[in-house]
Amino acid sequence: MKSMASRLGVFLLAAAAASSQTADRFAGAKVVQPSAGGQSRMEREVRHELVMLPYYGVFDNLAYRVNGSTVALLGQVTRPALKDDAGKAVRGIEGVERIDNQIRVLPLSAMDDHIRLAEYRAIYSQPGLEKYALQAIPPIHIIVENGHVTLEGVVANQADKDIAYVRANSVSGVFSVTNNLRVEK
Repeated sequence: MKSMASRLGVFLLAAAAASSQTADRFAGAKVVQPSAGGQSRMEREVRHELVMLPYYGVFDNLAYRVNGSTVALLGQVTRPALKDDAGKAVRGIEGVERIDNQIRVLPLSAMDDHIRLAEYRAIYSQPGLEKYALQAIPPIHIIVENGHVTLEGVVANQADKDIAYVRANSVSGVFSVTNNLRVEK
């Protein structure tokens, strides 16, 4: 029992360190969300290819950074094939010479799967937030890794952001919730 507790402590420290590194990796990255004006042709094409991936969904988070002819792919996905598909899709874009695929595949966990479904129900069944569930790719992405939840995406206003956070915190079995939702301008 004592060794299990010490392993859990080491794991939690590693998870905390990884989450702080994630914020650094995403600095300057464009998240795959509704497009904004002023993007270059290559950025629009990268976004389009990523959004069109057949298995990209609410439990995945894809982001990218374009630097000249290099595209860095970032984020977290629940399926290893989605990571590979993202790299292949972007590779076919004219002008892309190098792909730095830093997408992380989330670990398999029955408990995380349970939390994902509970989070989805808690957030998207809330009056006022159900409108987001009607979109082809819902804009509130629920990333669950080892019981820690991160909300990614874009919402219409600060109230929706706050409601999503409160609802995400209401789910049983969640260790922490990080609210990275952005409000549309």
